[in-house]
Amino acid sequence: MAEEKKRPLRKEFKSGKVLKKLMADHFYELDEAAKSGSKKIAWCTSVGPAELLRGMGFLVYYPENHGAMLGATRMATELIPYANAIGYSPDICSYLTSDIGSFLQKRTPLTKAYNIESVPKPDVLVFNTNQCRDVQDWFSWYSRELNVPVIGIHTHRDIGPIREYQIKDIAKQIEDLIPALEKVSGEKFDMDRFKEAVALSRRTSELWRACLEAAAAVPSPWTFFDATIHMGPAVVARGTQEGVDYYELLLAELKERIDSGVGAVDGEKFRLYWEGMPIWGKLRALSEQFASLKACVVASTYCNSWIFDQFDPEEPFESMAVAYTELFIVRDEPFKEQYIRDCHDLFRFDGIIFHDAKTCPNNSNNRYGMPERLSRNLGIPVLTINGDLNDLRCYSEEQAKTNIEAFIEQLEES
Repeated sequence: MAEEKKRPLRKEFKSGKVLKKLMADHFYELDEAAKSGSKKIAWCTSVGPAELLRGMGFLVYYPENHGAMLGATRMATELIPYANAIGYSPDICSYLTSDIGSFLQKRTPLTKAYNIESVPKPDVLVFNTNQCRDVQDWFSWYSRELNVPVIGIHTHRDIGPIREYQIKDIAKQIEDLIPALEKVSGEKFDMDRFKEAVALSRRTSELWRACLEAAAAVPSPWTFFDATIHMGPAVVARGTQEGVDYYELLLAELKERIDSGVGAVDGEKFRLYWEGMPIWGKLRALSEQFASLKACVVASTYCNSWIFDQFDPEEPFESMAVAYTELFIVRDEPFKEQYIRDCHDLFRFDGIIFHDAKTCPNNSNNRYGMPERLSRNLGIPVLTINGDLNDLRCYSEEQAKTNIEAFIEQLEES
């Protein structure tokens, strides 16, 4: 009998143990504060004004991070219908519906991972609509349910060249959050503490960018699937020294891999770009399939969403406004296409995978002809995979697997 082919596995990172501890400590600190009332807790959207909240002494919890955990643990699909039952459409953000379903059913992946019974109750909810309008509706539901104040920033969308009035508007909106936050925290705003959080966040972003750009090496030392895991601190530890320390460690390990010629994918033959959201419940399966085909997904727009190296502690409000307004997701189609062309120059990928996420139109950029335009302009093939970030009912694994295999065959023949 022929020996069964060994399944390709991810190459583990030595820094992974530090990552696990950092994420665990993040949730334990929140849980302790929620139980003891020792610190105020702010819920924040993932690309919201975390630096202001950190600078005002809040612990910061990110429901989108919890949503990704619900997806990765595959709890989301069974919890989404409970949100649908109270009127939330199955067509809207499955982070929102799975998170609300989790709350309604009193079930969370934090229990299995950290023996934590529930997410921490917020003292204030703070959103930024730069991702989508759904985050405002999501936080507004919790505001009504928990009788907690909700405040936020309304970002301009479909932006081409950024104009001064847009920056001034967002900067003023951030500054205008302060009185409401002071009321909740019971403390006066401290500009020096705020500037320190902005400086730490900028350094975290610079290091995270360097980590992601390490994938320009051939062979790439890591993949998009690795980055989706290691980006955790870029989300939850922005504005802290722990975030800076972690990415210094990870960057050193990536450089060590590059210097030693160690590739994330053995025999790397094809380099790909992932456009859109991850399919959280299928990260490992997709990672292993691409590795078995000697294809390395070297870059993505998604992981770059937490690079804010525009931050300047000397102009904290204005620089935060610039960072949050330059975000890929709020830009127009010409900007996005140029951005991906620039990525092609850096990472030298051979093809693009577009993920059309059923419940996330704001992060699905395949619906208005962009794949065809990029394929024509760059002279490389593209593939669209239909699925979702959390709702696996929208994803056909067999169909995706077949389409990916055919796509790699197309690359082999070109």
